[in-house]
Formats: sequence, C-alpha cells, structure tokens
Amino acid sequence: MNFNSFRKEIVSNNASVKELVNDIFAKIDHKDPEINSYICTTKDSAISQAEKIDKLIQNNEDLPPLAGIPIAVKDNICTKGVATTCASKMLKNFVAPYEATASSKLWSSGGICLGKTNLDEFAMGSSTETSLFGVTSNPWDINRVPGGSSGGSAASVAAGFCAAALGSDTGGSIRQPASFCGVVGLKPTYGRVSRWGLVAFASSLDQIGPITNNVSDAAEILYSISGKDPFDSTCLDKTVPNYLADLNKSIKGLKIGIIKECFEHPGLNSEVKESVLSGVDRFKTLGAEIIEVECPRFNDGIATYYVIAPSEASANLARYDGVKYGYRSNDGLNLIDMTSKSRAEGFGDEVQRRILIGTYALSAGYTDAYYKKAQKVRTLIRNDFDNAFKKVDLLLTPTCPTTAFLKGDFINDPLSMYLSDLLTVPVNLAGLPAISIPCGFDTKGLPVGMQLIGNVLEEDRILNAANIFEIDAQVIKNRPVF
Repeated sequence: MNFNSFRKEIVSNNASVKELVNDIFAKIDHKDPEINSYICTTKDSAISQAEKIDKLIQNNEDLPPLAGIPIAVKDNICTKGVATTCASKMLKNFVAPYEATASSKLWSSGGICLGKTNLDEFAMGSSTETSLFGVTSNPWDINRVPGGSSGGSAASVAAGFCAAALGSDTGGSIRQPASFCGVVGLKPTYGRVSRWGLVAFASSLDQIGPITNNVSDAAEILYSISGKDPFDSTCLDKTVPNYLADLNKSIKGLKIGIIKECFEHPGLNSEVKESVLSGVDRFKTLGAEIIEVECPRFNDGIATYYVIAPSEASANLARYDGVKYGYRSNDGLNLIDMTSKSRAEGFGDEVQRRILIGTYALSAGYTDAYYKKAQKVRTLIRNDFDNAFKKVDLLLTPTCPTTAFLKGDFINDPLSMYLSDLLTVPVNLAGLPAISIPCGFDTKGLPVGMQLIGNVLEEDRILNAANIFEIDAQVIKNRPVF
C-alpha cells in the first residue's frame, strides 16, 4: 500500500477515505493477532478524521498534502490522549498529555493516525522480543523477528496495516527492521526532525524517521515532519528542501563509496554480501562511479555505541522513580526501597542491563576509562566519515550483517544481538542521514537491505539515489501480499 495507490482509489471515487480506513482496520483485526504489530489502535478518531477528509473532497476544497494517508506511530512517540507505553510495565498506564511535534505535523498535513506500534521496551533491542505486549512477528515468516526496536512499525507497513509509520532510530532501529521486513527506512540527520515528544533513550543519538513502502513516500513524510521546533533546542533551523522534487535526477557521475571495512567483516553473511554487491553493480549500470573507501574506525562503532547509549539511557531513565509518574511498587518500606523496587519491577531485563552498564560507565573512577574514551572514538569515527565524503558523494553498505533471524535465537545472547546493529550504529554516532532500501533476497526468500549514507543534511541526495535504484531494480514488486 503506497501513497499513490491510496490516492488513486480516492480520486477515482472507487472508495471514500472512510471506507478505505475501515478496510485497513478490518485487515488489522483479522491478521494482526498473528503479527502483533500494534499495541493499540485508534479506530474512532481515525474514522472521524477520515470523515473530515471526505467532506473536503465532496466540497471540492483544497486537500492537505497527506490527506487521508493512514499512518501508525511507534509507541515511544507521545500521542495526546492515547497511551504511550514504550512497551514497558513502567509506562503501561501512561496517557500522554501532549502530542509529539513530528506526529502533530503529520496530522496537520491530513494524515490519519491508526494506532501505536509495538517495539522493544524503551526502544532497547534489535528484535522486538522484549515488549511487555509480546513478540512481533515478521510478515515474511512469522517464525522470525521483524528487527527492532521499531519492529512493530516495520511489520505494520510490510503487512499492509498502514501506508507509513513513524519509528525512532538510536543505533539502527528504523533501518534494521526495514531491512528485515523488506521496506524502506530513513534515519534523518540528527536535528533535522524534532525529538519533542519522543521518550528519550540516548539523547545525542535518537532521531525520529519514516518507514514506508517506497522511497517517494519516505520523502513525503520526511518533508512533512522536518523543520525547526521551538520546543527542541537540538532541532536545526535549516530550510527543508522539497524532497519529492529532487527524486528523479540522473545519478550519472555520482560517486558512491563502498566502505571496505563493512564488506570484509567476518560476521557479514555471504548471501547478504552477494546481494548488496549486485546492487553496487546496478548502480554502476545506472552511471554511478564506484570507489572503495576506508573508514578505519567503522567497526569500532558497536563498542563505542554500547558505552555512550547506555550511559545516556542511565541518565534519562533516572526520572522513573515511582514518584512522579509511571509504575510504583507498593512494597517499599521507605523512599529508597520504594524507588528500587519500582525500577526492578517496572523495567525488563534488557532495560535494567543497559541502565547498569551506563551507570557503571559514568561512575566515579570509570568515566575517563569508558565514557570519555568512547566520546573520543566517536569523534574519530566522524572524522573518518568526513574524510570519506571528501572523495565521494554517498557511502554504501549492507544494512545488516544477516537477514531476519528466528525468534529466540539471540534473546539470551545479548552480545550477538548487539552485533546486528554493527553496520548502522556508526551513522548515529556521526549524526548522519541514512536510508535502508530492499536490494534482493537470500535463498530462503527473505529480504536483504542496502544502506546509503549521506553527509549532514543531504537527505535529498540519498533519497534520489535510492529512488533511482528502486525504480530500476523493481525489488519491491516481488513483495508478497500478506
């Protein structure tokens, strides 16, 4: 379900927006119990909004740019009057009193909210297996994970339960599930999209972005949600280009850098490597110039990330103390005991693990050895990217070392789970934009994702290259109807 097909139905008077939205909810009711992509749906408000769009159409009034487009929102993004749980017992009953800037912009543009999607608890995971509300399945194979932490958003798009979804990306949490589910996932430049209303995990890494069925839809969503926000001091005050207008430019002469360290890593699956290199050959055919580049610290990104992200998480999650909001234990004998038990009972194992790692890294005597050193390596990683972009326009890697793995494979092996983000975390550490697009399939028929990385605020360039590839490769046409 892409935006154009949805709009054709409306323009041709084959169906009203209300009828189309009702059809989607019928599909969700019938099939999502097996996928478990939604935590909750907002049918009443969605139907009400659809009726408003239908009235505009009937009266021949001007329509907002995303009029009637059905959109889902990851459940760590605040939606006013709707539960925002972060898939955690800690926030199970929390109803947001305000709307996040990114989602608010979508509704102002005519988008219709269908509900909140499942995720790894507090966005800490790579498989959507740590949610309080159960595991999400990959629509391609329900025995496999959809990736994470935005697994519910990616699965809902792939299964046709919405036309687009918002996700959040701290170390690959949009791109990795997009790769596993055979859809498009875009992580914008840090600060391009406001984080106001995004429940914080790691504040210097988090970024909201779209998951869609094709590149042009991602460009539309990005245009709608980007721009300065007075509520977010880290949001950039930069002109937002019309990304759609820049989509069909020739890429003849475009210099694409192949990061040597990514393709030489022993953890890279041979079928994934072969599929991505076939994508590289396609770019050559389309007129791009392929250049091998080195980013010597690229593979240090995973170790760096798992010091910085838990450290920031430790600070951000300190607010959940059982006093102001969130889960509160009734067993505490005093304030310290109550706070300790509230956190032990309210947070799951993975969240507690990361809080402990971060607290340790920030503790007296260890800050210099771990956190400050990780920040120095982060600077070196960014310097490697800067040097690479002196030679090329874009960088290309696989999105993930493997295709979607089976449920339970790594749930008790956190180190192996962390390695699934090996190729995505350096982008977050450097604050760069990147997109994952389907480029082929493995022998099991599972989708393979290819990652294009741009320099700061060059989303237009990666979107254009991704769109040209998508049109030529036609990989998405092989996606089954779920």
